[in-house]
Amino acid sequence: MIIERVSVITKIKDLEEELKKTKYNKKTQAHIGLIKAKISRLKEEEHKRASSKGKTEGFSVKRTGDATVIMVGYPSVGKSTLLNAITNAKSEVGTYNFTTLTCIPGLLEYKDAKIQILDVPGIVEGAASGRGRGKEVLACAQSADLVLILLDVFHPRHIETILKEIYDTNLRINKRKPDVTITKKPRGGIDIGSTVKLTKLDNKLVADILREYKLNNCSIIIRDDISVEELCDAIEGNKKYVPVIIVLNKIDLVSHEELERIRSKYEVDICISADKKVSLEELKEMIFRKLNFIRIFCKEAGKKADMEVPLIMKLPTNVEDICNKLHKDFVTKFKFARIWGRSAKFPGQKMGLNHKLKDQDIVEIHLR
Repeated sequence: MIIERVSVITKIKDLEEELKKTKYNKKTQAHIGLIKAKISRLKEEEHKRASSKGKTEGFSVKRTGDATVIMVGYPSVGKSTLLNAITNAKSEVGTYNFTTLTCIPGLLEYKDAKIQILDVPGIVEGAASGRGRGKEVLACAQSADLVLILLDVFHPRHIETILKEIYDTNLRINKRKPDVTITKKPRGGIDIGSTVKLTKLDNKLVADILREYKLNNCSIIIRDDISVEELCDAIEGNKKYVPVIIVLNKIDLVSHEELERIRSKYEVDICISADKKVSLEELKEMIFRKLNFIRIFCKEAGKKADMEVPLIMKLPTNVEDICNKLHKDFVTKFKFARIWGRSAKFPGQKMGLNHKLKDQDIVEIHLR
């Protein structure tokens, strides 16, 4: 088994080396695409082999609140300081690496939403392969609703390693799942259909990649202009798609000119100082919006709406989702709803189950 694993790793390295040496042009496009597919398939085989030895468990943390956010970054980037600054947690803070050796949860309360924030040990290069406690951290990220990547202002280049480790652990950030349907069949070869113009693939390359995955008899319908990597993801079917916020921390320790230089070179969503509490309110708002939260206020007929405690829902949300959240029988007994707010054309508009709601709408459910 060890020889077999070494062989797979060697094949991956050889293919990656070939990929680096091959210049991209129209003639080599298909060849490069097939190399990428082979690398993806071999990595998936290696991932399954590692998983078969025993399921990689994340840290044992009970999920609470309306959503869970995990903070990922190198050691000593300020994750514990940030957790203490925006939540009710008391995570140990130190000036040396690996202060956090387990998962510390905290609760961020913002705009009536209760958001669980997890501070986990720092990850380093090789985390996806098990270096340090990387596998546990990244397994924990698999169940999160949002990943917050924290960077040290003195080491912004770490973002490249972190993104690679996240990708290698089957997380896809700030992307939506490709709209691809693959149906196996007993015989008849490969049938390819698409509802959009494919600019990164052609039918021959699609068929070659399917055969690489031993899908010699199947039908495929592609509804997005996808890349080779996205086709491989669709075939493997085990990727988690999660939103990400990239945060640059410790900005109080550099000049304005240096900060602007860093921002021009690296793509970050927000710059903060957890220690000096700079831009933390802006970060809370960004977390709230990135989670696609909206607040819905409930109203009983003939009474004033309860504007104190809203339901926290995620976009897209319709009236049926509200009914399901309130009581399991509300959908079957539903008659109509009256809506006040931005989603209604006029106050108290009468709507059905499929009506899409907006932030701070007031909903009055009428049952049979």
